[in-house]
Amino acid sequence: MRKLFTYSIIIWSLAGCQSNSKPKKVDTAEPKATQLTGSELAQIHCASCHSYVSPEMLPKNIWKEDVLPAMAQRLGLYTNGVLNDSIFGNAENAKVVKQAHIYPEHPIIAQEDWRKLEEFYTQNAPEKVPSPVYNESIDLNLKQFEYREVEFGHRPPMTTMVKIRPNQEGVLFADGKPKSNVLSFLDAQQQLQKNILTFNTPIQWEQKGDSSQLLSVGKNIFPNDLSKGTLQGLSNIGDDSAQVRLTSILKGLQRPVHMAYGDLTGNGQEDMVICEYGDHTGQLVLYENRENQWQPKVIKKASGAIKSVIKDVNKDGKLDIICLMAQGEEGIYCFENQGNGNFQEKRWLQFSPLNGSQNFEYIDFNGDGFDDLLYVCGDNADKTPILKDYHGVYIYLNDGEMNFDQAYFFRMNGAYNALPIDFDKDGDLDIAAISFFPDYANRPEESFVYLENKGNLNFSAQSFPKASNGRWLVMDAGDIDGDGDVDLALGSFVYFLAKGDTTGLSKRWLSESPSVAILENMYIP
Repeated sequence: MRKLFTYSIIIWSLAGCQSNSKPKKVDTAEPKATQLTGSELAQIHCASCHSYVSPEMLPKNIWKEDVLPAMAQRLGLYTNGVLNDSIFGNAENAKVVKQAHIYPEHPIIAQEDWRKLEEFYTQNAPEKVPSPVYNESIDLNLKQFEYREVEFGHRPPMTTMVKIRPNQEGVLFADGKPKSNVLSFLDAQQQLQKNILTFNTPIQWEQKGDSSQLLSVGKNIFPNDLSKGTLQGLSNIGDDSAQVRLTSILKGLQRPVHMAYGDLTGNGQEDMVICEYGDHTGQLVLYENRENQWQPKVIKKASGAIKSVIKDVNKDGKLDIICLMAQGEEGIYCFENQGNGNFQEKRWLQFSPLNGSQNFEYIDFNGDGFDDLLYVCGDNADKTPILKDYHGVYIYLNDGEMNFDQAYFFRMNGAYNALPIDFDKDGDLDIAAISFFPDYANRPEESFVYLENKGNLNFSAQSFPKASNGRWLVMDAGDIDGDGDVDLALGSFVYFLAKGDTTGLSKRWLSESPSVAILENMYIP
């Protein structure tokens, strides 16, 4: 997830989808060439959509075969002057993207300038990016948790959500196979209670008093721009003799991946903020609660909103929104509540588009009274699937003026989620983290890593030999057995083979991975 995954996990697997609409001939008239160098042109055109990426960040073949061709399309340079709708997915999705005018009908860079920009990258990029160097070891003697796999599951598992239910009521999880979305309820002993077909793919479940709510991303989890997402209420969950009932709260959401709650309008009723990630398009939306009538207000119109947190950041008595944006505008943004439904956008941190931002938490790590940022990046499924030495878990400390400086980094290839919790009850925050794209050949144990806080942001990294038994996409925390400490539930998503895996691990996942695994906290007072 949570929580969230990011959902560009298989974004380029749709490249082969064809649209039924005819290619559109575009005007090939182009701007005049400039006297600028390739480096200067890269700074102008590349940085217009995201932070600048220097040539040495990727090997030459990836620049030539994947990144630069995609960049050319964003600049209106099409093969034979034709904008082919197939890059947008199916006809329905293409219509949404074209209406957003993301791809220009006319070239916005001269061919000569484009040639200089291309040469700048291809001539300065390395043939190969250096292999990873691991300066911090992972101890395979994990004492804090005991691993066990839940017997019931789906094969191959495609777990899009896992949730530890409150009051030791058990676990629920969703399997998101296209056209076969199933929500499974397990009891306190993790035995199956019931399955229900949801038709849409569940992504988040929240208990709201005596009721619960289920957010679904759409017909399937794969990236798209369609408004097929839903928010539903659930009833009859605890009655084994009755069928679970789903009732509509919101529909027509644009591929939502996360929801958060809070009274942002000051009317005494709880509003919702939903991250409608989309793919090429998307938005961050506040749904104002007006006597349980939901009024949408777009806070930010852009693809990539992946998670939000609602807190009173500046202590003015009004709740604000902190949001992690992935895709091109990767960064953490604060939307300060100005009252009367108005918000002022401030960017706290900006990240490279290669980061693959996945998750964040806003919590006080050093006990100084100011909330800090725990940030996780590692989505590695797009056009640049190489190991990246900046993927992992970060802590940025708050100086009290909303300036955030990096104070900790743990390299973790393909990091997808991290939960800051005092698991060992020693008064500081530990971190449980999962990876969806670990270094299969050299560090498969980084599939799950427990970072035990030894004080002053010094962490000991631990895992266990069976950590790679699943390909963990989602994780949740809660007291599953009622013994007063915090346990973990991991959900495995192995619908497709991991690109570049020569170990055979991902093939074993298809037939052997559990849908859900439990890490029981073995804390002893």
